[in-house]
Amino acid sequence: MMTVISESTVKAGHEAAWDNAYRERAADARRQDGWVDLHLLIPEDEPMRRVIVGTWRDKAAWERWHETDEFRRGRSVLNAASESSGPDRWYTVAEQSAS
Repeated sequence: MMTVISESTVKAGHEAAWDNAYRERAADARRQDGWVDLHLLIPEDEPMRRVIVGTWRDKAAWERWHETDEFRRGRSVLNAASESSGPDRWYTVAEQSAS
């Protein structure tokens, strides 16, 4: 399994647009082959930051999802509502605990 962490800073006044687009993206991700888990984190001291932690069976599944029309539509909305975005960072899941 692989986990990818992505970070964005939302433009002031665009929080609702960003969060709604993310909810649609998350719902779409859950329907994808290879999806495992997803979290959206907002740092307590940086309410405009968004940290997405997604876990996938493998990087190839995540890449296939990025080629879908649904993903591309969501990306354009998120990009328009984002002030900045950092690079995706990949991690191999060495251990996973069930809740």
